[in-house]
Amino acid sequence: MRQSTTPQPPGRKEAFHRLLRRREIFAINSSKWGDPGAKLLQGAAWQALRPTALASLRLPEQPGAHLARQAEALDAAYRQVAGRLPVNTSASMGSDGRLHLAALEPTPEPDSLLALRAAVEVMMPRVDLPEVLLEVFSWTGADQAFTSITGEAARLADLPISIAALLVAHGCNVGMTPVIGGAKALRRDRLSHVDQTYLRLATYKAANATLIDAQAGIGLAQAWGGGLVASADGMRFVVPTATIHARPNPKYFGRRRGATWLNMINDQASGLGGMVVAGTPRDSLYVLDVLYDRDGGRRPETIITDTSSYSDIVYGLLTLAGFSYAPQLADLPDQKLWRIDPRADYGPLQHIARGRVSLDKIERHWDDICRIIASVHTGAVRAHDVIRMLSRDGRPTPLGDAIAHYGRIPKTLHILRMADEPDYRREIKAQSNLQEGRHALARRIFHGKRGHLYQRYHEGMEDQLGALGLVLNAVVLFNTRYMDAAVTRLRAQGFEVRDEDVARLSPFIHAHVNMLGRYSFALPELPGGLRPLGDPGDVHDDDMNN
Repeated sequence: MRQSTTPQPPGRKEAFHRLLRRREIFAINSSKWGDPGAKLLQGAAWQALRPTALASLRLPEQPGAHLARQAEALDAAYRQVAGRLPVNTSASMGSDGRLHLAALEPTPEPDSLLALRAAVEVMMPRVDLPEVLLEVFSWTGADQAFTSITGEAARLADLPISIAALLVAHGCNVGMTPVIGGAKALRRDRLSHVDQTYLRLATYKAANATLIDAQAGIGLAQAWGGGLVASADGMRFVVPTATIHARPNPKYFGRRRGATWLNMINDQASGLGGMVVAGTPRDSLYVLDVLYDRDGGRRPETIITDTSSYSDIVYGLLTLAGFSYAPQLADLPDQKLWRIDPRADYGPLQHIARGRVSLDKIERHWDDICRIIASVHTGAVRAHDVIRMLSRDGRPTPLGDAIAHYGRIPKTLHILRMADEPDYRREIKAQSNLQEGRHALARRIFHGKRGHLYQRYHEGMEDQLGALGLVLNAVVLFNTRYMDAAVTRLRAQGFEVRDEDVARLSPFIHAHVNMLGRYSFALPELPGGLRPLGDPGDVHDDDMNN
């Protein structure tokens, strides 16, 4: 699109920008202002791919029977929850006609858990962060994923040492100076060459996939979960440099600008991937993109997010893509529930069930709905572009409205389940706490330059935060393997180890890992595959209570 040199009247300029924002006109070859509809599967290409795509998504070509089953499930859930509401101590209908959930009581930490946690932590070997990376490389071969951008098969001598040094430089945000040493692998010119030749987003993702698989094979990680539950949340970074890839938000960045690293973690504590977006946009625009661009691991079945990732359109798209969506809803009392049968009597839920899902709208747009989600599923178009296309000035288009109506069915089922099953809410909270633990460890690692991100370009931001994600997963894998060995030894020694306590251990401990100032790149001989564990007898009563 060429910009005119003729001065335009102010009213015309305002109208132009309004139409651009409303997606009624588009800029040619623009990633931000281009027409995502042009990238959708269409015509002969869509007809040829349609049967395969729908089979992969488990969606029918004709929606009648599918929607009838949805209606039956929704009606049954309403009646079951309404019937149990009089004796439900965790949910109630207020005098204001709104649904209120009782606050979840914190799960008690028994003495057995405190003792196990203290014993395991004292048994962790004391190491420098580079040693963690080199040891994890020796277990997994993840360093082999760092291939030369030139395509050469030959590898430099001591390349894992150079890679570990650069991961510390980028992941800790300290730059190269602290990791430069006298060894050839740690000289500045060598590190600069390796950085430019071997480290890039594609190699970070490939290395991370190896770590995710290794984590899934450890018994302790399997006690935490099966890898089928995941959560996505944004981590905010101030970006002090002048760049178009940062946006203002006084709540998070004060008077400066910043960016968000939207990252995903599964219930085995593995970071599955992430993406960088400018400022603090609604996470809902990007959750599907992160899901479809995972570095590795099993495809999650359940996705947990906070309230900022929620919208009815996103609910519909995630459900159509085959995911069970479980957002936390901070404004739950203000939510209205949706019904399909206007004549049904849902007793105490009758007032709150005042929204009406239109199956006619869904059926009328079904082919386009399938074409939209198939285009995302096959990678023809990014999900966040589709979501922007489906809304104009905050209002859904007719197609967006149909997808929103579809999403309101699983959304209502989710709210009803939250009201009826306290354990369901605890599972959501536990996964969210896991994400918070990962972010706390990330802040600990990314300590240099006050934790600010100084990259000017989007590619540089993704590379550096890709390094941070890889270091995070390496620390978690290191911790998990040694914690697993510690639990095994404690059991053999007759220490009280309960399965329910093991499931509550956290891999985000870090007191035993030095991340500041002094870095050792020497990996000791490990005849048994692991370093010696500490003595659990060193645990004192004070340790158990901290």
